[in-house]
Amino acid sequence: MKHSPGRRSALQTLLGLAGVLSAAPFVVRWQSAQAATPAAPYTHRLALLIGNGDYPVPHDLPPIHKNVMDLGEALAYRGFDVTQAMNLDENSLQITVNEFVKRVAQAPADAVTLFYYAGHGLQVDSNNLLLGSGANPTAPRRDLLARSLVLQQKLLAALPPKPEALNITVIDACRTDLRNALGDGEGLNQVEASVGSLVCFSTGAGKPAVSPASADQNTFYTAALVKLLRESAGHITFNDLFRMVKEEVETTMLTHPLAAIRRLAQKPFIADNVRVQVPLMVASAVSGGPVAPRMLPEEEAAWQAIQATQWPVDLLRLCKSFLETYPDSIQARSVLVYQVGALQALTVLRHKEVKLFKTSFVLPEPLPTSQQADGNADLNRAARGDKDAAARIARLYRGLGGGQAQLRYLGWLQYAGGLGNGIASYELALYYREVAQPLLAAQAEARAQQLGYSPPRALGHARK
Repeated sequence: MKHSPGRRSALQTLLGLAGVLSAAPFVVRWQSAQAATPAAPYTHRLALLIGNGDYPVPHDLPPIHKNVMDLGEALAYRGFDVTQAMNLDENSLQITVNEFVKRVAQAPADAVTLFYYAGHGLQVDSNNLLLGSGANPTAPRRDLLARSLVLQQKLLAALPPKPEALNITVIDACRTDLRNALGDGEGLNQVEASVGSLVCFSTGAGKPAVSPASADQNTFYTAALVKLLRESAGHITFNDLFRMVKEEVETTMLTHPLAAIRRLAQKPFIADNVRVQVPLMVASAVSGGPVAPRMLPEEEAAWQAIQATQWPVDLLRLCKSFLETYPDSIQARSVLVYQVGALQALTVLRHKEVKLFKTSFVLPEPLPTSQQADGNADLNRAARGDKDAAARIARLYRGLGGGQAQLRYLGWLQYAGGLGNGIASYELALYYREVAQPLLAAQAEARAQQLGYSPPRALGHARK
């Protein structure tokens, strides 16, 4: 388990003794046998999988090797050119990531890329760190910084934007200082995704990511990801896939027969700023590739109505009707995901602190064409409970000026915070400070901290 010291022996008893895992670093690259003609859209697919399981006992992570091997096979099945690397120290980790960033930059504009890291992760001074192999997670902070890769700076900020395709980052690691894994310690910071990016963490900020103490089992998050990559229909989009993974992890852990697992149930975190919807299937420029089964005309119309709906109450009604009428539809699993999101959105909208109404789910006019298209897409996603889309709509209003725009700006920040966006809650706190409302500022800042967001010290001090 990625856990605090002293907990391992109890969980070993529950989950099985650790297997033997080679500590030798290695890198393997192999191409999918199903790679398609690169002229078709989204056929150029690159993946780098890094697994660091070799840490000083009791911090070693036996399942990591299996995670990387199984996920590599599942991604190759989906057309990815996969590079696998194990047990990289801080220097090898940096070099490998730099090479991947270069490959992404040189890839076609519509390429799909995926970076995966499994190992120890923690936060130091608001920086999210991926710990190099062999390092002790309980070492002094200065040593941890020297032996880690800074996620935001060295990977997320280095990857080029993908407005025409998709960058995926998956971190299956503890999002907490291991010394406070079961307490109220400072966890990894929330992040926001750049344009065309999907960033997925296996657990929420400040919470441990649980894994078996056996080399023959996957971690809970990677097990769900591998399963759904293998089993999902080809028309399912990567956006919906990772939301399905989130639901799978939560359900599996909350219903687990072991009380220790239920108590540590993970709630995966997703930061989404994707501009196009990319399906799992790989199309072929020659034959047209696999085609999703056709829906009945009435079914297709109902599906399109769901896609276009921008008010959670209406969305919930349409989802319920669709699932009752077409329970075996090829889109039923996606509609279930939207239904869960709409329920969460409606719950937040009912909070008295959130000042948004149905008329708020309409874009102001006039807007430039590009803003109009992106804004409507974000409204659709915000109706499904997308916290990041809600924050982007708030910032759209921030730039308009005027009393009504300011009210909408605040309402959308409140909504985004209610959906779990700690960065939006902190932005709301900064606004209240500037207008001399210290009580509201303190409440919004407390909410941001509760959600796991810790602002960089310079930012926090500069705006106080």
